[in-house]
Parts: sequence; structure tokens; C-alpha cells
Amino acid sequence: MGQFLLLTAGFLVLVAISVSSVLLVNKARSDSALVVHTVEVENQINALLLEIRRAESAARGYLLTDRQEFLADHNEAVAAIMPDLETLGRLTADNPRQVNNIASLRSAIAARLDQFANEIRLVKLGDQASATNLVLDVAVADATTTIRAVAEAMRVEEGHLLTQRTASADHSQHLASLVTIAGSALVILLAAISILLVRRSALARDEAEARLRENNLNLEATVDVRTADLREANDEIQRFAYIVSHDLRSPLVNIMGFTCELEELRTDIFRRIATLAHAGAAGSPLPVMVDDAEPMLVDTDRQLSQDFSEALSFIKSSIGKMDRLISAILNLTREGRRKFEPVPIDTNELIEGIVRTLAHQAAEAQAQIHTEELPHIVSDRLALEQIFSNLIDNAIKYLKPDMPGAITVRGRKKLGFAIFEIADNGRGIDPKDHQRIFDLFRRAGPQDRPGQGIGLAHVRALVRRLGGTMSVASKLNDGSTFTITLPIAWNIRNRNAES
Repeated sequence: MGQFLLLTAGFLVLVAISVSSVLLVNKARSDSALVVHTVEVENQINALLLEIRRAESAARGYLLTDRQEFLADHNEAVAAIMPDLETLGRLTADNPRQVNNIASLRSAIAARLDQFANEIRLVKLGDQASATNLVLDVAVADATTTIRAVAEAMRVEEGHLLTQRTASADHSQHLASLVTIAGSALVILLAAISILLVRRSALARDEAEARLRENNLNLEATVDVRTADLREANDEIQRFAYIVSHDLRSPLVNIMGFTCELEELRTDIFRRIATLAHAGAAGSPLPVMVDDAEPMLVDTDRQLSQDFSEALSFIKSSIGKMDRLISAILNLTREGRRKFEPVPIDTNELIEGIVRTLAHQAAEAQAQIHTEELPHIVSDRLALEQIFSNLIDNAIKYLKPDMPGAITVRGRKKLGFAIFEIADNGRGIDPKDHQRIFDLFRRAGPQDRPGQGIGLAHVRALVRRLGGTMSVASKLNDGSTFTITLPIAWNIRNRNAES
């Protein structure tokens, strides 16, 4: 943030220096132009007076010598006076005082030119005496004095203007120099501060990198320790699950055996009860029964026999369910210990094989399975077979019974991953159960299909071991889409070490 503010300040300083320099340079250029203008006015005044003096000198020479070269010089000077006066008028048109002086000078020069014309006329007529008297009269006349006085006044005015404009030009140049020097110093100061901040930032960055490297080393060591602990705990859990499942099966087998024996004894027990019941009834003949036939029981004993049968059936059903759960746990522990081996897999061929295996179930459910072009990947083949077999089997199992089933398997590649989708038009899953279905031994919706609630939990565990993710998008009565994202080239070193 500090460096940004510093850069902003430096930029603003440079802009201010540039703008000030441009303004001051333009001001100095304008002042210099005014100084040059004043000098031009002064030069023009001097040039005008020079032409007037030259005309006077040439007129006197012509009067004294009657030579034509003096007359030619006089005429040339007189011809230049009025243009010089007009030029002087244009140069001083911006100064009201000089405009008034030009007006006075114009009338005085006009009078003097008339006097020149009379002098030359008298000389040409040969009246030298009259011409000489006229020259003497002009010497003390007001026109010449007025010309000199007005010219002097104009020079004084231009002198004042020259002093002012020279001072203003010097002041502008001085300010421009000060602004340039001050701006350069400020830029140098900002550059020095920037260098200090950069050095400080570099030092802070180096210190942060050093701390980060140290933390990374510590973190890697901690992660290694935690990974080893987790691996050991995972192995211990798997061993425990295997032992527990194995030990649970032994008493379960005994319970099943004794239940079967009890079921075999049931007929004999209730036959004896029926015999005793009939023997106790006075004059009742004993019923004749075939060995495997149900004994003829009275109402109370018959109800007891039915309850006994139902209890045995419930025990056998619970034993079967528990046996399936134990088998599933054992399969999970065995799968958890299996090392994955990545191989190139043609997923189109793999899915086609799974579809052929499930063709009978699909035909019974009146389902069509459509497979689009799928990306090839490097992964564990058995794990992929289990993943897709489970998902396609579930899609068939949970189709709507009142409409033909449509199951689509599609895939695409994105940023080094293969994305597979298994979509169906089945009965769907309530959004509130989207996470529940991935929990072990948890199921969602009506429990009208066989299963232990292990399949999707097992599938997600396999997907995670393969470095991927799994999600579901579904609504009730609107089908389901399971999305599997897997690395295109799975690296065994990244996952087997964590398994």
C-alpha cells in the first residue's frame, strides 16, 4: 500500500512539474517576445529619426551645392519616412500612450515634410535667399522640436516597458529553474524512498520466505508423522474390523445352527403338546398324524405354534441380514488393504463389459442403457469396475416401475480430469438425503429394494482413493445424475501411500 501511494505521489509530482514547466516556459517565451518587441519599437523610432535627419542633411547639401546627388538622397529619405512611421504605428498599436504619441508625431512629420517640399521648390526656382531663410526659420520652428520631443517620449516609454518586461522574463526563467530543480530534487527524494521501501520489502520477503521454508519443513515433518499415525490407525481399524467381523461370524453360525435344530424340534414339540391336549380331553380319540404333518392343535396351542414359527423366521432373517453385513464389512476391509495398480483403461470397453453383465437386470426393468464416447484414463481397473457397476446397478434397481428406464453414461475432459456422469430417469433422491446416501449402512427413500447401505459409501471411498470426487444431483421423481471426477493420469504414489 505504501509503495502504491509513493508511486502515485511520484506520478502527481511529475505531472505538476511538467505542467508548471510548460506554463513557466510559455510565460518566459511571451515575456521574451515582449522584450524583443520593445527593442524593435526602439529601433524603429531610431530608424525614423535617422531618415528625418538624412532628409534634412540632404536638403541642406542640395541648397548649398545644387548638386543632384543630394536631391536624390533627400528624395530617398523622404520616401522612407512615412513607411517607417506606419511601421512604428503598427508596432505600438497595443499601447494607448504610444498611439497618442504616434498621432502627435504624424502631424509634426507631415508639417516637416511640407517644409522640405517648399525648400526644394525654392532651390529649383533659383531663389537661394528665400530657401536659406526658410531653412533658418525651420531650425527654430516647432515641427522639428515636436518630432524630437515626441520621439524622446516614445523612447522613454519603451525604456520603461523594456525594464518591466526584462524583469518579468528574468522572473519567469528563474521560477522555471526553481521548479525544475525542486521537482528534480523531489523526484530524487521519492526515488530514494522507493529504493528504501523496495529494500525493506525485499528484506521482509526474504525473512517471510525463510520462515515459510522453515514452516514447510516443520509442516512436512508433522504431516509425515501424522500420516504415519493415520496409516497405523487405519491399519489397526481394518485389522479390528476384520477380527470383529470374523469373531462375530462364529457365534452367528452357532445361533443359526441351533435355530435350525430348534425349527426341526418344533414339529415334535407341538405334536406332543397336541397329544397331551387330546389325552386330557375325556373320551377324545387321539388324532392320527403323518410324521411331517402339522399336529392338530387347539386354538391356544395353534396360536402359540404360529408365534413360535414367526419368531424362528425373524431370528433366521436377522441372522441372514447380520451375515450379509459382516460379509460386507469383510469385503470393505479387504478392499481397503488392496494396493491399487494404475493401468491405461479404455473406459468405453470397460462400460460396455459392465452393461453386458447387467443386461439381464436391465431387460427385466425394461431399461435402455446408452453410452456416449468416454475419455480414456490411467487408473485402477478393478476399482473402476466396482464404481461403475455399483452406480449402473443402482440406476437399474431404482427406476420407476410404471415407465421405461433410460440410463445414460457420458464423459468429458477438463483441466487434466475426466468427468463421468451416470444419469437416469428413476424415482430420484430427496435433496435432504444427498449426503445421507454416502454414509455407511444408511439408505434413503422407501426400503423396498435389497441392500445393506454399503454400496455408495464404498464407491465414494474408492473414488477418493483414486484422487477424485463424487457428487449427486437429484430430485424426487425427477431422476438422478451421479458425477465422478477422476484424474486422467492417476499417480499411484499420491494415493497408495495414504491408503
